[in-house]
Amino acid sequence: MVVIGILNLQGAVSEHYDISEKSLKKLGISGEVKEVRYSDDVKGCDGIIISGGESTVIGKLIAKRGIDKAIIDNKIPVLGTCAGMVLLAKKTDFKQDLLGLMDIEVKRNAYGRQVNSFEKNINIFDKDFLGVFIRAPGLKSYDESKEDIEVLSVYDDEIIAIKQGRNIAISFHPELTDDTLIHEYFIGEVLKCAE
Repeated sequence: MVVIGILNLQGAVSEHYDISEKSLKKLGISGEVKEVRYSDDVKGCDGIIISGGESTVIGKLIAKRGIDKAIIDNKIPVLGTCAGMVLLAKKTDFKQDLLGLMDIEVKRNAYGRQVNSFEKNINIFDKDFLGVFIRAPGLKSYDESKEDIEVLSVYDDEIIAIKQGRNIAISFHPELTDDTLIHEYFIGEVLKCAE
């Protein structure tokens, strides 16, 4: 049985919860989705999803509660969307707590403020997907010497989804659509790690 933990500190938690449950059902996989609020909640999780929200607040809380250490020490795959993308980076344009699991540099609010939010059809995994961009971060750079880095999606010549090893960083909010494509992909990657 696969267990997907949703970091429940801030952001679109319930939406990630619902779409993860739908993904497990669609894939026909026995599993459960649970909330992660403290380091002990990380135990037993096969994968963690970090949603959008305020990355500085989320970063402080995961460091204070030892969630970052629990994820890193247990080598748990992470899907980071929006603020989650920022937290997965090794470097950002603001001094804050980061997980630093991916060799990427991220610019916070690269697509503007809340009023600049937009929806755009993008291509990911060779399929159309509605990208919902809300105060979205952008990928400034990544370490091209790393063989385990793979660009997953580009919009307007900018990388908006990238994978390194078992971790996935995405600029937009896939949980704000009914499309389970990205969550299904992440769960598939989690299952590969568990083998």
